[in-house]
Amino acid sequence: MPSILITGASSGLGAEMARQFADLGYDLALCARRTDRLDSLRDEITAAHPSARVAVKALDVNDHDAVFRVFDEFAEELGGLDKVVVNAGLGKGQPLGTGRFDANLATAQTNFIGALAQTEAAAAIFRRQDAGQLVMVSSFSALRGMPKNITTYAATKAAVAHLAEGFRADVHGTPITVTVLYPGYIVSEMSGTSAKTPLMTSTERGVRSMVEAIEKGKTSAVVPAWPWVPLGFVVKRVPVGVLRRMS
Repeated sequence: MPSILITGASSGLGAEMARQFADLGYDLALCARRTDRLDSLRDEITAAHPSARVAVKALDVNDHDAVFRVFDEFAEELGGLDKVVVNAGLGKGQPLGTGRFDANLATAQTNFIGALAQTEAAAAIFRRQDAGQLVMVSSFSALRGMPKNITTYAATKAAVAHLAEGFRADVHGTPITVTVLYPGYIVSEMSGTSAKTPLMTSTERGVRSMVEAIEKGKTSAVVPAWPWVPLGFVVKRVPVGVLRRMS
């Protein structure tokens, strides 16, 4: 069976990706900080797919040494890793200059430095294997600098997209591939008050579009395509004053 490692797998997009990849016949390597939820998810998946191997481990992506150790342990346990999904992230943040550097720093450290550690660990495994697919979960907000509470968040998601694209250039022409996903509003624990927007997509539908893009080996994908592809065209071009009112 093919294998996939998913970080931030204890809830939301990560947990639903685990379910959908299990349905496709994958062995799973799942990690997150909350092991009680991981254990429940493992039990749920193995009950539905008795032949699937589901390995779970505790991981805080801000513990960089642990990232390398856990990724290598998963690779050894499953006999290699076919895909790694860099999904773990933090959604908090505050407008710049409002005295909440702490929130923005935590967002930057988790979403960029934590993602850098995950990417380094995955890339080392793929180079040893001479095969693998890195999947970077960016965000629709990465398409342009965003105002208010998501300024730092959007900046980190733009940064990780560029990080993944740089790695793609490094391994171009090899069996190693890179997919960057730009999800729109998909229901998860990070949705917060935005869950009330009519643009919000259910977790199952949103993740299905992510899984389809991964399985097709797309280099990048705004997901779900509707309405986020046309909205992306608009967001990149509207005047900054309009962008502020939209956010």
